[in-house]
Amino acid sequence: MTLASRLPAYTWDRIAPLREKARLHPDGPVDLSMGTPVDPVPGLIRDALAEASNAPGYPATWGTPRLRAAASGWLARAHGVSVPPDDVLPVVGTKEFIAWLPVMLGLGPGDVVLQPELAYPTYDTGARLAGASGLASDSLLAAGPSRVRLVWVNSPSNPTGRVLPVEHLRKVVAWARERGAVVASDECYISLGWEASPVSVLHPDVCGPSRDGVLAVHSLSKRSNLAGYRAGFVTGDPALVAGLLAVRKQAGMIMPGPVQAAMTAALDDDAHALEQFRRYAARRSLLRAALELAGWQIDHSEAGLYLWATHPAYDCWSAAGALAAEAGILVAPGELYGPTGKRHVRMALTATDERIAAAAKRLAALRP
Repeated sequence: MTLASRLPAYTWDRIAPLREKARLHPDGPVDLSMGTPVDPVPGLIRDALAEASNAPGYPATWGTPRLRAAASGWLARAHGVSVPPDDVLPVVGTKEFIAWLPVMLGLGPGDVVLQPELAYPTYDTGARLAGASGLASDSLLAAGPSRVRLVWVNSPSNPTGRVLPVEHLRKVVAWARERGAVVASDECYISLGWEASPVSVLHPDVCGPSRDGVLAVHSLSKRSNLAGYRAGFVTGDPALVAGLLAVRKQAGMIMPGPVQAAMTAALDDDAHALEQFRRYAARRSLLRAALELAGWQIDHSEAGLYLWATHPAYDCWSAAGALAAEAGILVAPGELYGPTGKRHVRMALTATDERIAAAAKRLAALRP
């Protein structure tokens, strides 16, 4: 069996017909389907990239000391998490890391990867690439006697925007430690709390005085508009991080040197992140109000980059089809993230102010 044959159809290929419908709108489409940043990369980050562009030699897989110190400092400053710089490992985009983590941890047939019931599809992709089994459930009891080796948590959630309370995260960590499983927390949206304050799995209120068996994965794609830079890092259990570093050295999984410099500048600066946060807050407020006036209900969505919306007249595919055909608005059907998402659609805040305003105006025309 080839690796490709283990994988389902690529998520975004499934909405290609909806994309074509949305393009027919006379004022053009409003694409709210993917969380792809559209705002400019801050100048201080681009300057750091340019200044480091004369980079003829191989960069360090472990990252520069300055980068690791910047990541450690940001975690302490923004999230109350204390990790030594030596326990930080830069990664070439967190999607790559998430997809290959089960392989890097040595998982294989007979092993189980536990993920949220509604989840980013790459968690399941990673299990499949390793030849392990994926289990989607929000209940730890669902795992039964199976050999769970890796537990994914995602708070704030993609797609729902749900924030897991400290008590729940603490229970997950304790459960995994009892079984010798690794907890990996995808904290891509942790800086985007609207009506709740997300907490890292590495906060002492969650994992206690030890980081044993726990990893946190962070991305700068949303905080700093660096999706195109593929800039992220993982930190947590020192032994796990050291093992991942050893694997990545052998495989040549190295973040380019100029990107390391850009990432350092981004992590050292909070002003640009606050400015971006305010942009998303304004777009969220406008889009949410327009949806609710048009008869939609917003569930969860207390943090993160999306609105998780449902309408009594539609299931997820018919809702996405109607929005594309009638309003030129492209959204992600909730079923892409798991069967229990069949009544919802996910709407991203990653469109320009002008396109968000256009979406709000079109939704007003669809009011019941």
